[in-house]
Amino acid sequence: MVHSLRARLLLWLLGPLAVFVVVTSGVSYDAARRTADLVQDHALLNSARTIIEDVDWDGGALSANIPPAALELFESPWKDHVFYKVVTSRGRLLGGVPDLPSPAANDAATPVFYDSTYGGEPIRAVAYERRLYDSGRAERVTVIVGKTRASREAMIASLWRPQLLRQWLMLALVGLLVPLGLTLELRPLMKLKEEVADREPAQLEPICPDPLPSELRPIVDAINQCIARLKIHAAMQRQFIADAAHQLRTPLALLTTQTQFASQCDARDPALRDALNGVHRTSRKLAELTSQLLLLAQAESMASSAPVTTRVDLAELISSVLEERVQAAEQRDIDLGAELDEHVYVGGNAGLLASLVANLIDNAIRYTQAGGCVTARCRRDRDEITIEVADNGPGIPAEARMHVFERFYRVATDPEGSGLGLAIVHQVARSHGGSVKVAPGAEQVGLVATVRLPAWRP
Repeated sequence: MVHSLRARLLLWLLGPLAVFVVVTSGVSYDAARRTADLVQDHALLNSARTIIEDVDWDGGALSANIPPAALELFESPWKDHVFYKVVTSRGRLLGGVPDLPSPAANDAATPVFYDSTYGGEPIRAVAYERRLYDSGRAERVTVIVGKTRASREAMIASLWRPQLLRQWLMLALVGLLVPLGLTLELRPLMKLKEEVADREPAQLEPICPDPLPSELRPIVDAINQCIARLKIHAAMQRQFIADAAHQLRTPLALLTTQTQFASQCDARDPALRDALNGVHRTSRKLAELTSQLLLLAQAESMASSAPVTTRVDLAELISSVLEERVQAAEQRDIDLGAELDEHVYVGGNAGLLASLVANLIDNAIRYTQAGGCVTARCRRDRDEITIEVADNGPGIPAEARMHVFERFYRVATDPEGSGLGLAIVHQVARSHGGSVKVAPGAEQVGLVATVRLPAWRP
């Protein structure tokens, strides 16, 4: 079963054409054979008539003086052999070879053409009869002229082979040019396949059908309708997550305040105080998770919307984020530093980019051991802005690096982590046309998270 569209189209084109070539080759051969037979029979009959015209009465007896012109009609480069004989109705031989075969039946009214053999060779012959009169006497004379078939076969070949060659050459050219034409004409389909295959999961923009052939436009229209439905469904999901997270923030904040107030009151039962502290930690974790979900929904919504053109100074933004994390770093005796170039601008959403940097620094501080070092760097590399957050902590195992950007994936069991930090970093980077990766630090110590974003272009 042929599954290739190109092969099936080629089969549909070459199959009928090959049948046509075979049929026309047979028809051409039959026409060439009939033409050669007609020419040969005409020459045989003319020769027989020339011979019989020179048969006459001489002294009351029939005699035949065969002129050379009667046999010169058959001269050809194929060296055919010509045989003849002239006999009377009484069987008297007037000339020629006596054992030349005669036809099975002879009609006195018309010449008789027939095929036979002579001297071990196939021949084509004609028998022509005529009545000769002399002083009231009449006698029938039959002239038989035969010729070998070399010139006939050569004529058939000269008439048939050029046509056969042209037809099979045409079939060969079709076999060569049709695949090339199909390849060229199927390029729009291949481009359509590549455009669909290379799209990001969040890229739900319709496909432009203008450069495509009319046969492919219904397919593109169907794909665009599916994309539109997926876009609506994805927008509804993001909106639901954002609405749910937004609605949860207020009661969670209230719950956190109430548990914090209750834990500060005089509680004589230590178990009650521990329970209140546990509720406070859980509510705080839920509040953080809610905020992370809001950020993730916002980043995903930005990825499917129009490009952002607001200029953001990353050096200033990173400095602001670091200032907010200084206290958390000091509590764990972590050296928090920065190496920032000037004039590092990108186009984007300042709030989302701040969440990107904040998540990277928070992760570095959380997983780096006390007394460690966390450094944020920002520099320009040609048309890209590179953000690096490096630490000398335990790092991430190689088998886990491909999963760290998945939602709710955590390398280590950490009651403070939500599993959304690096997923938010990944989504924010993608929504700004950038990329993010994690790799071991220098000498395989610690971890370096690298974000690359397109530099600002007015």
